Parts: sequence; structure tokens; C-alpha cells
Amino acid sequence: MKNILSVTLPVTLTCFAAVTFLATGQDSSPAPKPLKALLVIGGCCHDYAKQKEILKAGLEERVNLTVDICYSADKGTKATFTCYDKPNWAEGYDVIIHDECSADIKDLAVVNRILDAHRNGTPGVNLHCAMHSYRTAADVGKPAEAGTNDALWFDYLGLQSSSHGRQAPISITYASLPALTGLTNWTTINEELYNNVKVHGDSIIVAKGKQDNQETVVAWAHEYGAKKTKVFSTTIGHNNETVADPKYLDLVARGLLWTTGRLTENGQPSPGYGPAKAPVK
Repeated sequence: MKNILSVTLPVTLTCFAAVTFLATGQDSSPAPKPLKALLVIGGCCHDYAKQKEILKAGLEERVNLTVDICYSADKGTKATFTCYDKPNWAEGYDVIIHDECSADIKDLAVVNRILDAHRNGTPGVNLHCAMHSYRTAADVGKPAEAGTNDALWFDYLGLQSSSHGRQAPISITYASLPALTGLTNWTTINEELYNNVKVHGDSIIVAKGKQDNQETVVAWAHEYGAKKTKVFSTTIGHNNETVADPKYLDLVARGLLWTTGRLTENGQPSPGYGPAKAPVK
């Protein structure tokens, strides 16, 4: 069953498993090898030099995971990443974490080379300004037609966003989904609420955020392409304090576990994929 979602309607998902967010495939190995993730991070407008270390430490604390970092110190909107230079750039990784802010990288060959890894089945986790990167559409404020060059990155994400307003606290409300058991609603510090130009019909709303009188989808999941690659995204995560917040790291870790098939029905890591020690709350 697929749910057609609208950001103007309340979250009403009644059968989470039926839309595949709970398809996990647990590993019965008593001592599994750590998952291997590549964090691609850098570009405009954020303190990525610090956030790369915050994310690596926070995720490795929560998941049996090793995070490699592909970092660009370029602070412009055309930041590029050496890890993308080879065609098989994602080989050997269980998941890619996109935390770039490269809004003006529009070269179709570059964007397609990045996306090929996900088309071929490598899961993706996308954070904050990754939603505003690789904008190949001439007008990102207009809903892009799926399957066109304008929609390349939006089709991968499962949601199209074009802008955000001022920084102010955002009230985060989670959907009533079994895989989110244990995550509690919270309010951020001053953060950016990204708009929703278009939410794809197969995207599963994980959380909504409300700032002033505006409410949008701020976390979601979907399956991308012919291989139904699992993709999780959240638009939250501008400031260092938010990225370091245990509630934020718990959400990102939960999404990462889902994309890699290591999340149980009650929202816990599959055996062997939880933290080596309890995260500091």
C-alpha cells in the first residue's frame, strides 16, 4: 500500500510496515562487522569543520558503525568533493551520508555520477542543506516533473525544497510509527525551517516541524529508483548545537539504521548494530 502524502494534511499513516519503512532483514551474526559509512560534508553557510567531527562521534556512539569523512573546506556554493571523482566512488560503503551545501553544482554529468551509486542500491542519508544542493532545475521554486533533468536530485530525495525563512525554534512532532518508538517530540534552538515545494507520493512522513504559523515536513523516508534504494532525509541541522543534540543524533541514527536494514519493528538496532556503550543524554 502506498500513501499519497500532502503537507497540508495531518499525518495519518496506519500501516507503516506496508509502506516498507520496517523492511529490516536482521543479521543473526553474533558479532557482525561494523557498518561502513561515508560522510560527504562541506560547502556554503555552515560550520562543517566542526560538524563533521560531531556527526562522526555521535553516530559511531549510537550505531556499530565506522564513518569515513570526505570533506571540502570550500565555503562557496560550488564546493566539490574528491570522493566523487571516480565512477565507483561509493564502492565498499553500506551507506552514504550527504551533508553538502553545493547549491550551484548543476553539471548533469556530476549529479548523475553521484546519483548512480544510489541508483545501483547504495542507501543514502541526507542532512539539512543536502536538500538544497545539486539544483539542476531552472526554477527550484516550481515543482519539477519527476523523471526529468530538473528533478534529478529531488527524485532521489523524495521531496523538493527551495528555501527557508529566519532562524527560530522549530517544534518537532513525530509521526505515530512503530519504528519511531522511543523518539519524543522536541523543540529545537533557533533553526531554519525548510519549505516543501513538493512531497513525492511514495515518501513516508517521519516528522513535521512548526515555526510560527508554518508547518512543513522535516524528516521523511522513501525508496529510490528501480532498485528501491532506501533513502532517509531531514532538513534539520543548521547549527552546531542542534547537530550535537542527542535528540537530533538519535533521529539521524534511526534513519541510518533503517536505510541499511538494521532497524527492528520497535525502533531498536538489529542485534549487534547498537552502540558499544549507552549514548550520553
